[in-house]
Amino acid sequence: MEFLETSYTNSVEPLHTSYPLNTQALATDTDNHELKIKSLIYKMIWDFGLACFNPTRRRRASGKDNGDDKDDKGCVSSLEHNKAWLLAESGACGTELINADPHSVHSSFRELKWRKIQSLERSISPVTHSLIRFTYAEIASATLKFSKGRVLGRGALSYVFRGRVRFMRTTVAIKQLDREDKESPKAFCRELMIASSLHNPYIVPLVGFCIDPEEGFFLVYKYVSGGSLERYLHDKKKRGVKDDPALPWSTRYKVAVGIADSIGYLHCGTERCVVHRDIKPSNILLSSKKTPKLCDFGLATSTPAPSVPFLLYLAPEYFQHGKISDRTDVYAFGVVLLELLTGRKPIESKRGPREENLVLWAKPLLQQGTLEKLLDPRLKSPQKNLDQIARMTQAATACIHSEESRRSNMDEIIVILRCT
Repeated sequence: MEFLETSYTNSVEPLHTSYPLNTQALATDTDNHELKIKSLIYKMIWDFGLACFNPTRRRRASGKDNGDDKDDKGCVSSLEHNKAWLLAESGACGTELINADPHSVHSSFRELKWRKIQSLERSISPVTHSLIRFTYAEIASATLKFSKGRVLGRGALSYVFRGRVRFMRTTVAIKQLDREDKESPKAFCRELMIASSLHNPYIVPLVGFCIDPEEGFFLVYKYVSGGSLERYLHDKKKRGVKDDPALPWSTRYKVAVGIADSIGYLHCGTERCVVHRDIKPSNILLSSKKTPKLCDFGLATSTPAPSVPFLLYLAPEYFQHGKISDRTDVYAFGVVLLELLTGRKPIESKRGPREENLVLWAKPLLQQGTLEKLLDPRLKSPQKNLDQIARMTQAATACIHSEESRRSNMDEIIVILRCT
């Protein structure tokens, strides 16, 4: 940061023309010398002002009180001055912030926030023409001010609320990203860019979005009323039916084929391969007609990134090398197929030591073709669907291969499931 000479040179009085020439020269030399001294003094005061901030904090932390009100006032004044200096170093105008009061400092922070918002707006502008832009007032009204009764679920960086928007009172799912998390703007931008480009009958469509400088970022998706596959497979209480036989085989097979189609579309049906990275039953929703819909593209990416998906569905190469690819999705889908076949969770600690891990328990049974031990005992008359069951077990075997290079791609899995 540069010092402003005008802040102190203007106080020097001009030499009077009636002085004798030699006296005037002497006075000029003296004034120049005084000017240099003043400059040095100002620099010392400036450096002291910057240094005053940290010692003040240390005194407060140690609990000591010198009882010198005068020094305290000087440090408070210096603290306000330091705020202005830090802002100036960030790109603000030094001449405006040197004498900044707290209100102007806060205003500058707001301006910085607005600049970041504007930068994000430019990033997403190529895709927003196809989406509805909602105001924060609409989002708050739709969710009844984010009522707990409207919560559909939550993730690491977000909450999802059910809401009704616009005059048609259309039901939607509103994803609110954590405004306190510094990664939220990037996550919002990434998910909006990817989700807005996807058009597949087995993927939940993005309807719109909201950006508010104070309240944060929101993504608005079409609402899928049937609930998640996780609920139907593993949560009897939420199904609300005692001794419920869970999903019939016809629905399980429909889910397998539909989600395989959606993943195949992500990998090969878009301009760039999109890796979902979080394929699991809680991210598979069922419509009122039990049509499956893949959702939650918070971790999706067209390039490998460091975010960690749900560990129970991760392929071995991620643990060995940290590698993420389209075959990572294939492995996770294989685990979902095993859940559809067996009705079991990926990990069930109450089972025996050789049976608690679904993949490790199922692999020998798949190799031996022992279907009666593999199938969910709640399924009614499975012998009527032996052909479809055989295809799903074959697909699951091809998906969960430990070696990535020997694991099938999604197009091959779709062929196995559809038998085409």
